[in-house]
Amino acid sequence: MPEIPQIDNLWEFFRENSAAIGPQLQLIIWGLGILCVDFLIPAQKKGRGAIYALGGLFMASIHLYWFWGISPGPAFYNMVTLDFFARYFNLLFLAAAFLTVIMSYRYLDIEDEQHTEYYALILFATAGMMFMAGAIDLVSLFVGLELMSISTYVLVGFLRSQKRSNEAAMKYFLLGAFSTGIILYGMSLLYGLSGSTNLNEIGRQIVGLENNTLLVLSLFMMMAGLCFKIAAVPFHMWVPDAYEGAPTSITAFMSVAVKAAAFAIFFRIFYLAFGDVREIYIFALAVIAMVTMTWGNVAALTQDNVKRLLAYSSISHAGFVLMGLVAGTDLGVTASAIYLLAYTFMNLGAWSVVILLRRQDIPGETLEDFNGLYFKHPAIAVLMLIFFLSLAGIPPLAGFIAKYFVFAAVLEVALSSGEAHSSLMVWVAVVGALNVVVSVYYYFRIVVSMFIRKDYLPAPLSFSAGLVVVLVITGLFTVLIGIYPEPFISLARAASLSLT
Repeated sequence: MPEIPQIDNLWEFFRENSAAIGPQLQLIIWGLGILCVDFLIPAQKKGRGAIYALGGLFMASIHLYWFWGISPGPAFYNMVTLDFFARYFNLLFLAAAFLTVIMSYRYLDIEDEQHTEYYALILFATAGMMFMAGAIDLVSLFVGLELMSISTYVLVGFLRSQKRSNEAAMKYFLLGAFSTGIILYGMSLLYGLSGSTNLNEIGRQIVGLENNTLLVLSLFMMMAGLCFKIAAVPFHMWVPDAYEGAPTSITAFMSVAVKAAAFAIFFRIFYLAFGDVREIYIFALAVIAMVTMTWGNVAALTQDNVKRLLAYSSISHAGFVLMGLVAGTDLGVTASAIYLLAYTFMNLGAWSVVILLRRQDIPGETLEDFNGLYFKHPAIAVLMLIFFLSLAGIPPLAGFIAKYFVFAAVLEVALSSGEAHSSLMVWVAVVGALNVVVSVYYYFRIVVSMFIRKDYLPAPLSFSAGLVVVLVITGLFTVLIGIYPEPFISLARAASLSLT
C-alpha cells in the first residue's frame, strides 16, 4: 500500500495547491450558490439563474487567464495539474458552457422548463470536465468523470414532462453506469500491476512486464469505457436516442464539451500510461476510428430527424478526432486539439439554428421544418450553410483546417521510413477521405430544404438576444479559424507539447 501523506497545516497545504483547481472551485461555489438562493428567487424570475451561471463562468475564466502564462505544476500530491494541455481544454469547456447557457434561456422558456438548477448542473458538469482535463491520477480522473457524468444524466432528462426525454436519460444513465464500471475495473487492474494510481508512475512500471495478459485486459477495458464516452463504434448505441430526447441545448453541450472532456482523458491515459506499449492497441484503435467514421456517416444518410442526423454526424467526427490519437505523434495531438476546438464552434452554431427553429407546436427537428428558410430568413440560412460546409470540411472554413491536420498527422506516420504501421495509416487516411465525401451528401440534404424548397412554415422563429449572440460568435470563429488559423494552431501545439 502507498504511504499516506501527512498534512501538518491544512490551510497552508490548500493555499499552496489550490491554484491548480481554482477555475473548478469557482464553478462549484457559484453552482452551490445558485442552488442555495433558488428558494429566494420568485417563480417569475427563475431565468436569473442564467445570469448567475454566466457570472460563475466569467470568474472561472478570470482565474484561468490569471494563471495562463504560469504553470503551478502538479498539486495535491500529483493528483491534478494545470499544465497548458489542461488550460487549453479548460478554455474550450468554458467557451462551450458560456454559449450553452446563453442559448438555453429562450429554449427553456419555450419548453416551459425554466428552472434555476439547470444552470447549476451545467456549472457542475463543466467543473467535472476541468478536473478530467487536469487529472494525472486515476482517482482524480474518476472523480471528475463522475461529476461530469451525473450532472449530464440529470440534464438529459430535464424535460420531465416528455416521455422521450425520460427514456433518453434512462438509456444514457444505464449504459453510462455500465461503461463507468468497465473503466473502473480496468483502473483496478492497472493499479494492481503498477502499484500506483499516478499516470506517469504507471507508465514507468508497466514497461517490460513479462506477463502482460492483465495489462492487455486493463488497457482494452479502459479503451472500451472511454470509447463509450466519445461515442465511438461499437459503443455508440446510446447517442441517437439520448441526443434526440435531451433538451436541444444540452444535446449541443454534450456533442462538444462532454466529447472533448472524454478525449482529454483519452489522451492523458494513452500518452502518459500506455505510451510505451502502443504496439498492443494501435491496430484496434485504428479499426475503431475507421468503423466509427464509416458507420456514423452511413447511418446519417437515412435520417429525416435533424437531431438524429447530427447525432450520427457527431459519431463520425469522433472517428476523425481519433485519427490524431492513432497517429501517436505530437502532430497527432495537435491535430485532435484543433479539431475539437473547431468542432465546438461549428457544431454549436448548427445546434443553435435548430433551437431557433423550435417554436410553439413546431419541434424544428425535421427536414420539413427547414423548408424555404432562405426565402424568409436568408441570414440564418446562410449561417447554417457555413456551419454545414465547415462540418463537411470544405475550405476555407474551420472544418477544413481541422481535417487537414488529422490527415497530415496520419500521412506523416504513413510516409515515415521504417514505420511499422505505415500501411495501416494509409488505410486510415483513405477511409477518412471517402467519409468526407459521404458527409457532404447528408449535410446538403438540409441545405436543399433551406434553399430550394419554398413551402416555408409561417410561424416566426424563436429569436432572442442570446441566440443572436451565439450565432454571431460561432459563425465568426468558424470563419476565422479557417482563414487565419495560426493563433489557434499555436495554442493546440503548445497543448500537445505540454502533454507529450
